[in-house]
Amino acid sequence: MPKTEDCFFLDTNIVMYAIGKKHPYKKPCMVTLKRVEEELIRVVINVEVLQEVLHRYLSLGKPHAATIAFVALKDLCEEVLPVLERDMDLALQILQESPQITVRDAVHAATMRNNGLSKIISTDKHFDAVKGISRLDPADLINSQDQESHSKG
Repeated sequence: MPKTEDCFFLDTNIVMYAIGKKHPYKKPCMVTLKRVEEELIRVVINVEVLQEVLHRYLSLGKPHAATIAFVALKDLCEEVLPVLERDMDLALQILQESPQITVRDAVHAATMRNNGLSKIISTDKHFDAVKGISRLDPADLINSQDQESHSKG
């Protein structure tokens, strides 16, 4: 297991926006994945993230995109965490505490908590309401990078 204090959980939406059509989050998500690739950011996912990617692209009739995203995610991440019964039990508790979160995202949050992770990179603001989870928005990441380059220049 990677050291948790400097490791993020990578939400599925980061990959979706990076690969997807034009959107305000496309560039920030691409920059985020580039930073992961350059090993400037350490990330893990769970098996549910891989399932989401496969489901999304196969349901759109894009098996090639599904394969590319699946393989790239596995290569980028330090670890793919399992989703266990204890994660599902905690996901139910999270859903009761934070009803605005989706079931899939509750499973992500539960997997994070049960594996000692507290930071997630996600565009989903409802993670902000989940106790013990702090969210890094990819737009904030790119804004901080822009500020760093301006202060150096």
